[in-house]
Amino acid sequence: MKKHNLANLKILRKEAGLSQAELAAALEIERSTVAKYETGDRSPDIETLCKIADVLQISTDELLGRNN
Repeated sequence: MKKHNLANLKILRKEAGLSQAELAAALEIERSTVAKYETGDRSPDIETLCKIADVLQISTDELLGRNN
């Protein structure tokens, strides 16, 4: 399975004014999972990737850093 690099997730989450706990609650996952996404220790599946983009109100391309 291809890993999705979310290196900019922490920045985007903070720009949205959300804590890790708030993002986790919106995604119905554990806060520690969000932390692992931010550090690259874990990658979300495609469904969760889309949910993250929806919660942050950005495109999946922006979430993946593909908007350059």
